[in-house]
Amino acid sequence: GGLQIGGGITAENAKEWIDYGASHVIVTSYVFRNGEIDMGRLKCLVDAIGKEKLVLDLSCRRKPEDAEGKGPYFVVTDRWQTYTDVEVNEETLRTLSAYCDEFLVHGVENEGKRCGILEDLVELLGKYSPVPVTYAGGVKGMEDLERVKSLGGGRVDLTIGSALDCFGGDIPYDDVVAWHKKENP
Repeated sequence: GGLQIGGGITAENAKEWIDYGASHVIVTSYVFRNGEIDMGRLKCLVDAIGKEKLVLDLSCRRKPEDAEGKGPYFVVTDRWQTYTDVEVNEETLRTLSAYCDEFLVHGVENEGKRCGILEDLVELLGKYSPVPVTYAGGVKGMEDLERVKSLGGGRVDLTIGSALDCFGGDIPYDDVVAWHKKENP
């Protein structure tokens, strides 16, 4: 819990954000360079703040040539414009979990569109993530909260943005809070 901050985080400034009061820093582009994981940078981050303060953002999408939408998801960086060669799968989640406290995963294809969640991605995260994981992307109604709970086996958290009424969407924020309190007494 607590405030998490992301954007421009490096091994050089991560501790400063923790010292300012952030519970975690969220990192993507700093550790994914030239299409792959830069293990040196990842280890420097862990040395600087500890695994328990690091959230790895594995925001992902399928490659454009995957016309049928059945292929693997790949981590994307640089405002979700640059594909890496890192596939979001059991091996990647297992390997990277040794270096972080949790994952944040935006289903980029559906992010901000209020068109429904990427069900296969939520299932994959629920089945294979050994650390807490939060999914974001495509929520269109209250039924998606139940879908994430079911598909993720109760192991995937959800963040909602543009679908909330306070951001111009149709889902009342108060209804989400009430659902959460009911599910987490």
